[in-house]
Amino acid sequence: MPEPRPATPADAAEIARLRSENILGEPLDAAWLATCADQLALRLQDGGDARAYVVDAPDGGLATCALGLVHAVLPAPRYPKGPAVRIHAVATDPAHRRRGHARAALAALLDHLERDGVTLYELYASAGSAPLYEGLGFAADPALMRMTRFPAEGGTS
Repeated sequence: MPEPRPATPADAAEIARLRSENILGEPLDAAWLATCADQLALRLQDGGDARAYVVDAPDGGLATCALGLVHAVLPAPRYPKGPAVRIHAVATDPAHRRRGHARAALAALLDHLERDGVTLYELYASAGSAPLYEGLGFAADPALMRMTRFPAEGGTS
């Protein structure tokens, strides 16, 4: 099995593609894919807030990605240092599933983040992906409920 490696800005388009095709309810069009790839490439640069590990596909491109976005939070006893990460995407191309790529990429990402001092890890899990995350130490938090809010079109309300 290929080893996960840290992603570089050059991987941004493939990470955006994997996210679009395998996670989002409706895949992004070409313009949105380009926008995501451009922003992610900047965020993957040294000093950026994105961290990712990828597994290269043998025929080119990426087989798997695990992407986290680091952000500051106020510290608390369970996460005393403050840095937190939202695991934004863990995606595997269908042709490369069931080979341990997602687990290996996510484990490498978590190890990297721990070395960087991150003490709070958050993610949203589907029923199908929950066993992967539970196997890497994540647990459901019954006190939390995901809620979203988007500004009204044409401005904020």
